[in-house]
Amino acid sequence: MVSFVISVILARLLMPEDYGAVAMVQLFITLANVFINSGLATALIQKKDADQLDFSTILYCSILFSGALYAITYFTAPLISSFFRIEQLTPIIRVYGLILFLNAFNSIQSAYASRHMLFKKFFVSALGSSLVSGGIGIFMAYHGFGVWALVFQALSSTFFNMLILNYTIQWRPKLMFSWTRAKGLLNFGWKILCADLIGTIFNELRQLIIGRFYTPADLAFFNRGKHLAQLIAQNVDSTMRSVLFPAMANHSDNAEKIKSMTRRAVSTSSYLLYFCMCTLAIVAEPLIRILLTDKWIPAAFYLQMICLSQLFGSISITNLQALKAIGRSDAVLKLEIIKKPVYLLLVIAAIPFGVKAIVITMPIYSFYALMVNMTPNRKILNYSRLEQIQDLAPAMLLSIGMTAVVYPISFLIQNPYALLIVQCLTATAFYIGVSQSFKIESYNYCKNLILNRLKKRKEKP
Repeated sequence: MVSFVISVILARLLMPEDYGAVAMVQLFITLANVFINSGLATALIQKKDADQLDFSTILYCSILFSGALYAITYFTAPLISSFFRIEQLTPIIRVYGLILFLNAFNSIQSAYASRHMLFKKFFVSALGSSLVSGGIGIFMAYHGFGVWALVFQALSSTFFNMLILNYTIQWRPKLMFSWTRAKGLLNFGWKILCADLIGTIFNELRQLIIGRFYTPADLAFFNRGKHLAQLIAQNVDSTMRSVLFPAMANHSDNAEKIKSMTRRAVSTSSYLLYFCMCTLAIVAEPLIRILLTDKWIPAAFYLQMICLSQLFGSISITNLQALKAIGRSDAVLKLEIIKKPVYLLLVIAAIPFGVKAIVITMPIYSFYALMVNMTPNRKILNYSRLEQIQDLAPAMLLSIGMTAVVYPISFLIQNPYALLIVQCLTATAFYIGVSQSFKIESYNYCKNLILNRLKKRKEKP
């Protein structure tokens, strides 16, 4: 919610072109971050007996990687600016790239907190860093710093997140290093790194194509729609993923337990996410008109397509988390290699038809990726596609029914404020009402979880 409010304020203060410029830079920083945040950190969480020597060793490896990556980013900045035909990108890339050093330390802190299930520490650090960095970004945007407001918001967010985690968790690096430990962790981590790198390259390919062949405003509208959808999807997804992976890793030798946890994650996350994504897609136009003003209206279509894409993406990730937890990084890498040719063909075929056609390929590919990612767990966990579809079915049917009831309201009400309120209330009433009437298991699970938590709070002296 904090991130959402801050993003709304910044979008009102800044122009779409400012967001477009930063989105271009983020393409390359995101790719560089894969080398720091993926693979090695994942290996630390997956390793059951990871100790101080492991964490210190991987930290120094991450710092070494970040230095090399920043040097590459610094010297290639003029080439990147030339590629996008925007000269002012060079200083932005060089300053924004400093985030790589912060992420090197932050990724190991996060791995330690995840390994020890210290999720309250994540909450404190995320909330604190969002508030402080948001204040910095808004202050700079209000005083006319333009694109630099977004750059320093991102840098300060990572810096304060690192600072707060350093204060709240007990882990501190020590002057110790082991090549043997590094090689052992790299043996698992490099496959995850390659899989994540392939995934990230292709996930960012659409932004690269839009930024290169279309205008910064086109990229900004796409990026803003993507941001609004992922603000909800990634919060639901990252919450499930950050808890699920270390919990699964503790039972990596028990396939039946992993299957049970995966089924719970699939049914619960789909129940929550399908409601959020379908509701957001329905109210896209009035929401953007109210929050971001009419200058951002073209982002509504992109928001709807990305919401549809997220319906399948979250379940795909849950399947991959199960494979990572049991140490099957080879299967994760193989899946990425299998999926990406289809992704590439879809995007290339869409380029001549414009930005909207490129975005329409997102839900098509997301559904295909889900079908592929489901495949290995049939043999490894005895969790078949049919079982997964059965676990998804309640959320799917509820969402289809809700959309059929709520979307037609947009033809009856013209005022965007009234339309937004009526559609949100109707969607919520329908989803909860039908869930309760048909005794949907995921609804009862979530309700009982909340009630038990409230009961425990009341019982505390």
